Amino acid sequence: MTNRYEVAVRAEATLGEGPTWDAAAGRLIWIDILGARVHTYDPATGRRSIRVLDQHVGAAKPRAGGGLVLNLVDGVGLLDGDGAFRWLHRERVPGRRANDAAVAPDGSLWAGTMRYDEAPGGGTLSRVTGDGSAEVVLDDVTVSNGTGWSPDGRLMYYVDTPTRRIDVFDFENGRARNRRPFAEIEDGAGFPDGLTVDADGCVWVALWDGAAVRRYTPDGGLDRVLDLPTPRITACAFGGTNLTDLYITTARVGLASPHPVAGSLLVVPGVGKGLEQPPFAG
Repeated sequence: MTNRYEVAVRAEATLGEGPTWDAAAGRLIWIDILGARVHTYDPATGRRSIRVLDQHVGAAKPRAGGGLVLNLVDGVGLLDGDGAFRWLHRERVPGRRANDAAVAPDGSLWAGTMRYDEAPGGGTLSRVTGDGSAEVVLDDVTVSNGTGWSPDGRLMYYVDTPTRRIDVFDFENGRARNRRPFAEIEDGAGFPDGLTVDADGCVWVALWDGAAVRRYTPDGGLDRVLDLPTPRITACAFGGTNLTDLYITTARVGLASPHPVAGSLLVVPGVGKGLEQPPFAG
């Protein structure tokens, strides 16, 4: 089905990713991974900002103490509100970069990585706490992508893109166990990328090379498709004052003739009801 989308921010991001609603500041944070840029957008005023970083960035999330936590090529760093930067956990692996990340209900950052050449098994998913402690949770990942939690915090959803699956884990005391398939993307429909979970426990997933965002019910059934005009849809998140607007990031990388909105931040107003995301506890 075709849905009404709007262009929230017209841009030409090479690899737009990671939309995140910063409730404390009333703004949306999103990134351009390969452009090494962190964008902010205030939908109430239209005000925008761009911060250019020294290396590729996989994710930027709000912190409980103010500022941002960044998933970077060389590890996880903290950006203070005054612009000062410091490393929280540094771990450089040649040929590897940061990718998507999410903040768990306990305030830890679940940070993904992948190889630049997308070599199978070359990536990881790690849990990083506010004191800088890091633990590899999954060590045989190819393209670590969307991660999110059910409204009650008892389930964790996760995407390793080439598997064409959304997987689900039981989640308790900061630990993910009992991995199993939740939903599979059929051949020809694209590849699962970033995801978000709504207030009803439904999982919304962006489809890379699929020109769509899909919603799956808590039992894994497909019940809604948002068709979009550009193929490389990377991630989605609810935002706005009432968390009812779905923001969607897109990419231009690898497209011979990009659609005019490729690389822009899109929004579908009033499409559902999101969950307020916890800030990073650091």
